[in-house]
Amino acid sequence: MAKIFIIGPAFPLRGGLATFDELFCNAFNEQGHSCEIISYSLQYPGFLFPGSTQFDTSGVAPKHLKIHTLINSVNPLSWIKTARFIKKQKPDFIVFRFWIPFMGPALGSIARMVRKSGVKVLAITDNVIPHEKRIGDAAFSKYFINGCDGFVTMSKAVMKDLEKFTTTPHKKYLLHPLYTSFGEKIDKYTARKALGLDEHKKIVLFFGLIRKYKGLDMLLDAFHELKSSPDINLLIAGEFYEDKQPYLDLIEKYQIQDRVILHGKFIANEDVKLYFSAADLVALPYRSATQSGVTQVSFHFEVPTLVTNVGGLSEIIPDKIAGYVVDSSGKAIAEAIKDYFENNRIAAFTEGMRKEKQKYDWKIFVNEVFDLFKKL
Repeated sequence: MAKIFIIGPAFPLRGGLATFDELFCNAFNEQGHSCEIISYSLQYPGFLFPGSTQFDTSGVAPKHLKIHTLINSVNPLSWIKTARFIKKQKPDFIVFRFWIPFMGPALGSIARMVRKSGVKVLAITDNVIPHEKRIGDAAFSKYFINGCDGFVTMSKAVMKDLEKFTTTPHKKYLLHPLYTSFGEKIDKYTARKALGLDEHKKIVLFFGLIRKYKGLDMLLDAFHELKSSPDINLLIAGEFYEDKQPYLDLIEKYQIQDRVILHGKFIANEDVKLYFSAADLVALPYRSATQSGVTQVSFHFEVPTLVTNVGGLSEIIPDKIAGYVVDSSGKAIAEAIKDYFENNRIAAFTEGMRKEKQKYDWKIFVNEVFDLFKKL
């Protein structure tokens, strides 16, 4: 068995990355390894973080996990301190979470210092080329990638991006495991009552942080196309990471205020099950994508999901088996939603989700990561 450190966001930081890292660590421990997390005292400077807060305000730390809050992303002294801590602990290998080039200098420096002591360095590269590009992205990504021994991507699109920076054979494409920490699905009408939703409407859920590349405006276009189906409602659940006024203007322009329910806030972990239990269909109308953690929440709760044919999304949702893969346009999205409800595909697609989710087991994922380490 091995001693492992995961370097990435974790409690008290909030969000999908932190949730993933905690599940990842727990899965290693369940396989008999000794795994701990090294997280951030400062993840983003305020000017780079558009949300309300970077922290989980529940105050409930995950049980049975050791989380060390060490890294300040803009303070090189903390990078040295973190590397010294890792070398003193003598792990067999470490796994970085790399999702934004901004982290390249900090994580790349830690990787180089740690490798000198013989510790193997792996990286899960969620993104290599980001959705929203900035000057210096390529240089920062290259600096980090050149400091690692092996890589995991969770979409073929990211693998192609990664191969622009490295020719190493030590890389794997693995399926994004399920988000299993949000509890179990509850009765649909109980969930709707808790959220104040109409028990008899058909509900499409848009879930997650709202940014331009996620295409919420196209979904609003689709609901304009669906004006002849007033019983289909859109539930938007997520915090705006940009100006929300253009979306409000679209809702007013299309006169769909009575069919759009806006919960424009960060959804706490304990409430996630309410939204997915209340939904008939989840929609991810992205303009660009690598992979999406939202699909893995959908699989956990077995809610059929519509995705656009971008990035790695079509690798995850089998078209007309567990949901839809459609073009990135309001018209295409509307046609799929209409087909779903008019032809009553809920039962068949839910069964498709149930069968497909077996591929996304955490045990499979951690065993594949461990196998990559052994081959270094």
